[in-house]
Amino acid sequence: MSETRRTGFYPGSFDPVTYGHLDIIGRAARLFDRLIVAVGVNHAKSGLLPVEKRLEVLDAAIAPLRERTECDIRLAKYTCLTVDAARRAGAVAIIRGLRDGSDFDYEVRMAQTNTTLDPEIETIFLAASPTTRTISSSLIRQIAEMGGDIRHFLPMEAAEAVREALAKKGE
Repeated sequence: MSETRRTGFYPGSFDPVTYGHLDIIGRAARLFDRLIVAVGVNHAKSGLLPVEKRLEVLDAAIAPLRERTECDIRLAKYTCLTVDAARRAGAVAIIRGLRDGSDFDYEVRMAQTNTTLDPEIETIFLAASPTTRTISSSLIRQIAEMGGDIRHFLPMEAAEAVREALAKKGE
């Protein structure tokens, strides 16, 4: 009998990666043998951080998780539909974090659409931990743009990348 490896797919913009994202990644890593953390590239939107910088920061941020879990955590980027990227990665599930009811309403609609497109891929919702529930990348970008301290919400590498990106934007 061959060994079956369960692969999870955790998509997002990760612009920037937050402690909320890392919480979901760490918890999902306990559920799967392999976890693909994938940066979705939407060419219609320009993010604060370039995609390659997001991947670099993610790689540094998840290094401690890789060391303390048996899960094979890999990074990827994709430009297609999330469900198609998950299928190509061999995933059995798409992982989504939920902070509140508005996240739930949106994510359930997306999950139902993805199930229509590929009924073999499940969507698994993980509720945000109480300490990370209020964190969102868009809120962090707004705080940073207004000169606020974002170090409480994201890893040092991400905070530095945001600061550098905003400095370049202001030039």
